[in-house]
Amino acid sequence: MVRTVKEFMRGTIKQNEIDKYLTGGKDFINDGGIFERIAANRNPEKSRIRDIITKARAIERLDPDETAAILNVTDEDLWEEMAQAAGDVKRKVYDNRIITFAPLYCSNLCVNNCLYCGFRTGNEKERRRTLTIDEVKKEAEAIAKIGHKRLIMVYGEHPSSDAEYIAETIEAVYSVSVKTRHGSAQIRRANINAAPMSIENFKKLWKAGIGTFQVFQETYHHGRYAELHPSGIKADYRWRLYALHRALDAGIDDVAIGALFGLYDWRFEVMGMVYHAIDLENRFGIGPHTVSFPRLNPAEGNGLHSQSPYRVTDDDFRKLVIAIRLSIPYAGMIVTARESAEMRRKIIPLGCTQTDASTRIGIGAYSETPLEQEADNQQFILGDTRSLDEVVREFADMGLITSFCTAGYRCGRTGDKIMKLLKSGVEGKFCKLNAVLTYKEWLDDFASGETIRASEKVILKEIDQIKNDPFYQNKKLLATFDDYLKRITDGERDLYI
Repeated sequence: MVRTVKEFMRGTIKQNEIDKYLTGGKDFINDGGIFERIAANRNPEKSRIRDIITKARAIERLDPDETAAILNVTDEDLWEEMAQAAGDVKRKVYDNRIITFAPLYCSNLCVNNCLYCGFRTGNEKERRRTLTIDEVKKEAEAIAKIGHKRLIMVYGEHPSSDAEYIAETIEAVYSVSVKTRHGSAQIRRANINAAPMSIENFKKLWKAGIGTFQVFQETYHHGRYAELHPSGIKADYRWRLYALHRALDAGIDDVAIGALFGLYDWRFEVMGMVYHAIDLENRFGIGPHTVSFPRLNPAEGNGLHSQSPYRVTDDDFRKLVIAIRLSIPYAGMIVTARESAEMRRKIIPLGCTQTDASTRIGIGAYSETPLEQEADNQQFILGDTRSLDEVVREFADMGLITSFCTAGYRCGRTGDKIMKLLKSGVEGKFCKLNAVLTYKEWLDDFASGETIRASEKVILKEIDQIKNDPFYQNKKLLATFDDYLKRITDGERDLYI
């Protein structure tokens, strides 16, 4: 059913689907309480911080006072200890791998007026467009030809990109198949970054085969949120705050949180994400599958990037990444192409598990437009536009294995199941096997000769570690792994454990 913008805005927010999650009429973010926690944990003793590090190494989520203590550390040597621990935590939970994906922007029509966003309704310089289903397929084909297996699909909030449209685009993406050097390739995982919606509409996405649902609160501070979102559906702070609660109630069992750093004090935002994780855990037994921490970038039609008093320096960005990794140790962490190649190289060893590559964020940008960025067709300006092949080669040079695995979602390792596996370190063991299998598949189908040569030593090292790990021997997984690796080498595809 086609609705007018006014009808769409009137009918979107369901107040009862906010009220059901409130406690005593209040949400779980207490602005004053967060500042009090930060103030109460000033000047922490080194011994206390080291105890907190030990807790994080055990893959136990920190409580707000412990996170506040970390955020108050001023000793740079202690920050280096935490940086080492952050990398160790990541390897314990996710092993020596990093997952790649591509963003696919389907629509930039939007009813909201977010002051930092190129898509905001008041930006007259933006060229507006919603892709047709055929155009979505062309974009997905172009992305699949690069070798990506995962997408994050992005939509403006508008009746032209409502739940029915999103569901259709998910199905369209999964229908795509492209030829490769040794067969064919498909998109195997479609995650969604879209506006909050009702439980009824979330169920439509679940039925269509959505992967993870991702929504960022942008800023957790009520007052600053109101300043930055003066009109539109997004002006309702609580409708957005409880979006993931509704998604989980609808059956979507993988959800993702994030904040846009640079809109408000970065320490407050880290605390806000910890409280968000706690509330999800308390109500559903499931924390966020991933956490994102993008920084404010330049965008067409506004100057907030240069004017914000809360811009995050590179040094503070590094610290907030460390703090998030230790505070929510089981969660994946996504660093995106908003950051420069140099910054990503610095941040990834601190605990990041996912990143994008060959990134284009214009509407129709993969199949239609030149490589240059077009400010009037994008939400913001990217910092890194390198190809997937270049990024994979750099990871190999860093000793990291690039994973294209989507097995866990198809094996039922999601929701509360994956939370238990992540916290115990077991999920990383399965992911290591599937990372090698999908890495080998991608190298054979898509990689340049230079990247293949750089990656050979990484694969050999990973295989050697697998052969000598008692876990795989005890679980009798080595024979299956060897068989699958040989079959992939012979041209078979999409084998996973």
